Amino acid sequence: MRRALATLVLCLPAVATADEAQVLDAVAACDVARVCRFTVTVRHADTGWAHYADAWEVRAPDGTVLGRRVLLHPHEAEQPFTRSLSGVTIPAGIDQVRVFAHDRVHGWGAASVSVTIR
Repeated sequence: MRRALATLVLCLPAVATADEAQVLDAVAACDVARVCRFTVTVRHADTGWAHYADAWEVRAPDGTVLGRRVLLHPHEAEQPFTRSLSGVTIPAGIDQVRVFAHDRVHGWGAASVSVTIR
């Protein structure tokens, strides 16, 4: 019984990661030169300046960061929220990217949204 309780206690920190920032939707509008504007919707249970979603990134399949939108303040009263980032150049040969969200406590969320580049 003690071993089971100890295992449960060790698992509790993993439960806290449920509060990671989540990308709910991401859309790219690209020109012929593959310069894109990303519009991204994020949800996070912001609780003030110490714990809020503070960024999202567009990443190539190999993990290279192609663009980052820094979020400068909490969005406690606006959930989910949508923000855009223009001027993200997608290299030739990449037809899909992933968008990840970050918060000040948990870091980069494990979940992401895939975006096809046309």
